[in-house]
Parts: sequence; structure tokens; C-alpha cells
Amino acid sequence: MKRLLALSLAAIMTLGLLTACGNQVAEQTNETGKETNETGEEAEGTEAESAGEISQVLEDGKLTVGTNAEFPPFEFVDDNGEPDGFDVALIKAIGEKLGVEVEIENMEFDALVASIGNKIDVAIAGMTITDERKENADFSDPYYDALQYVILPEGSEIATFDDLAGKTIGVQLGTTGDFIASDDVDGAEVKQYNKGVDAVNDLINGRLDCVIIDKNPALVFAAKFEGQLTAVDGEQFDFGVENYAIAMPKGDTALAAQINGALKELKEDGTFDELVKKYIEEN
Repeated sequence: MKRLLALSLAAIMTLGLLTACGNQVAEQTNETGKETNETGEEAEGTEAESAGEISQVLEDGKLTVGTNAEFPPFEFVDDNGEPDGFDVALIKAIGEKLGVEVEIENMEFDALVASIGNKIDVAIAGMTITDERKENADFSDPYYDALQYVILPEGSEIATFDDLAGKTIGVQLGTTGDFIASDDVDGAEVKQYNKGVDAVNDLINGRLDCVIIDKNPALVFAAKFEGQLTAVDGEQFDFGVENYAIAMPKGDTALAAQINGALKELKEDGTFDELVKKYIEEN
């Protein structure tokens, strides 16, 4: 009888210790500062929160972003002389999700990737993910699918990729259009410009045979110079689809997780679609 009583008391004491340990674990989990549910488990949060890391880039509460405001409707200079456009609005919305101030630096497109980690923290400028750029920068999840277009003078006989051979082609320096004209078109004379609009002006003035540039700015320029220029779908020239993404410092996995988490939230809460409608579909 005494033996049975002793065993019962031991079992009760063991159960009490286990309960106390369980409460202690729950308290330690709560001390991490993360939200917990009634069972003490972490509630699901953003990808950035789940990563459990905060990038040093954001420690000062500011994100310095490089862009090239010569690429409407993704980036342009507004009537007040300030950078605006889909990309600018998107990165500002990402900044709000991350709780940091976004500072925009307008600079030459070809200098953006090289400036990451020095003059700027990240770059957003209708930038296509390429193997060459990935050697010097990491990229966020893609946020927009794009295609190169060919801008032609009205009445041009250029209609296929083979027709581009030997032509004088205008491109914006360092863009996909530049890579296509310089690397893939036989015998082309490629003229590089810091601003797409400068290439378009030379096309109007007869100094070029065509301009290769991304779809959306091509449509903007063709509409602006209606009757003088036409924008031809790149599928007619066998151009492939590209992915725009945000360029970031190599190896900063914490920053990538935070930006991708914010981007995911913007797509889920409808903000992304609102920006597409405002800057792209209505223009």
C-alpha cells in the first residue's frame, strides 16, 4: 500500500514538473517578440518575418533606391520634376510594408547595378533578370513579364528579325534591346543612348532605321508620335518574354526575404493590381 502511494505521488510530481516546463517553453517563445496563438505556437507572418532576420541595409530606417526615370510608364519625371511611375510607386509601397523611408536616386541605367552597395541599396528600373547582371547582383522575385518591341517609321519595310540585319538600330544603353541589337543582329550599326526618347527623336529625324525597346515605353512613344511611328510586337521578331525584378546586393538573403515578403503581400492585398491599372493599363 505504501509502495502504491509512493508511486502515485511520484507520478503527480513528474506531471507537475512537465507542466511547469511546458509553461516555461511557452514563456520563452513569447519572449521572442513574435505573435503566438493560444497553444504558444508562432502565428504565420510575412516571408520577411518568417526569415527571422533583418537586413543591415534597413537598420537606419531608410532604403535608397536607384532608378532611371526615362522609361515610361515604369519610371519618368513628373510635372514637379520628381521621379514617378509604376516602379517608383511599387518600391514606395514595399517601403511602407517594411516600415522604412524610400529615397529615390535618378541615375543612368547602365550605372545602376554597379552602384548597388555604394550609392544605392537596391535598383528598380524595368530591369530584366540576366545572367550577366546576376554576376554582380541578386534579384527579387519577378514582378512583371515584358517583351521587346521594335519602333519603326510609318511605311518601314522592316517586318521580321532577318530584316534587322545591316540596319542602324537605336537602343538605350545597357538594356535588353541593346544586348539583342549588339549580340544577335548581323551587321547592325548599333547606336546607344542614355535616354530612350533620344533614340526615338533620332528615328523621327531619319538617323535610325528602328529602335528596339521594351513594350510599354514603345507604346507610349508610338502614341506620342502617332502618324510618324509605329510600335511592332516583338513576337513578330521572335523576341522572348523577359522578367523584371528588383536588383539587390549579392548575398543579402535577409533583404531578399523582406522585399519578396512585402511584394507578395502587395499582390495579395490588391495594391499591385491597383498600381498596374493606374500606371500601365490606363496609359
